[in-house]
Amino acid sequence: MQDTSKQYNAVIDTCKSLFIKKMTDYGSAWRILRLPSLTDQIFIKAQRIRGLQQNGVQKVDEGQESEFIGIINYCIMALVQIERGVVEQPDLSTDEAVELYEKHIGITKKLMEDKNHDYGEAWRDMRVSSLTDLILQKLLRVKQIEDNAGKTLVSEGIDANYQDMINYAVFAMIHLNEE
Repeated sequence: MQDTSKQYNAVIDTCKSLFIKKMTDYGSAWRILRLPSLTDQIFIKAQRIRGLQQNGVQKVDEGQESEFIGIINYCIMALVQIERGVVEQPDLSTDEAVELYEKHIGITKKLMEDKNHDYGEAWRDMRVSSLTDLILQKLLRVKQIEDNAGKTLVSEGIDANYQDMINYAVFAMIHLNEE
C-alpha cells in the first residue's frame, strides 16, 4: 500500500498544481457555483471520458487524464462549497483555497487508505472504464440527492459521494500512468 500512497500523492500534486494555476488566472470565481452546477460540470467530464473510452476517437486535444484531473478538482471545489457555502462574490485567496484543498484531500486520502485496507486494493484489478462507470453512478446518486433537497433515508451524504469520485478518479489516473 506504500506504492498506492506515493502514486496517490503524485496524482494529487498534478491536480493541485493545475488548481493553483487556475486560481492565479481566475481567482476563486468558482465560489459562486451552487452544488448542482459543480455536479453537472463533473458529469460532463465523466460523460466525455466514457465517450472517449467507447468511441476511441477524439476531436479535442485533451484525453482522459485531463478530464480525470477536472473531476478531482471540481469534487474538491464541491467539498469546499459544502463546508463554506456558496457566495455571491469570490472570497478566497489562493493560499486560503490551497489550504482548503489540502484539508479535503487529506480527509479523502484517509478514507481511501481505510477502504483500501478493508478491500485489499481491489481497485488494482479494475479497468479504467469500470472506474468511470462508478463515477457516473455516484454522479447520478448525487443528482438524485440534490433533487431530494439533500435528504436521504439510509444513504451516505453528498460529501461521501464526492470523496469516492475523487478516489476513483485518482485510481484511474494511476492506471493510465502505469500503461
